[in-house]
Amino acid sequence: MLRKIVAAIVLVPLAIVLIAFAVANRHAVTVSFDPFSDNEPAASVTLPLFVLIILLLIGGVLIGRAPLRARAATVARQNRRARRDAGKAPAGPGTEPSAAAAAAVAGPVIIPPPAQVSYKTRPARRCRTAPVKDGIRCR
Repeated sequence: MLRKIVAAIVLVPLAIVLIAFAVANRHAVTVSFDPFSDNEPAASVTLPLFVLIILLLIGGVLIGRAPLRARAATVARQNRRARRDAGKAPAGPGTEPSAAAAAAVAGPVIIPPPAQVSYKTRPARRCRTAPVKDGIRCR
């Protein structure tokens, strides 16, 4: 529920800004792909300026995500290989699976947060009758 509210808070102003940008930059521009002819380019496109800028932004995002997607594919491939190796591990006495295979079977290692240190770690000493009570020697 909170994620939807945050998305709405971010996306609604972004949509308003994009619409205002599109209205302010709706005049047509010609993009030429012919460096030799200024008057009659062989390859050119005429489109509104906001369309050109939005297409360039989308292309930049896609190009920027390519290394991230490649790394994710590599990690997924390594995980599949480790799981496959874990299934092929010999089951005999004295044989240990590889570290990658053991990690794939066990899953991610979850490190618990450090325990909060209390200054009152030991129980109160009330030893009026016995010299040792609950493993704590009275003085």
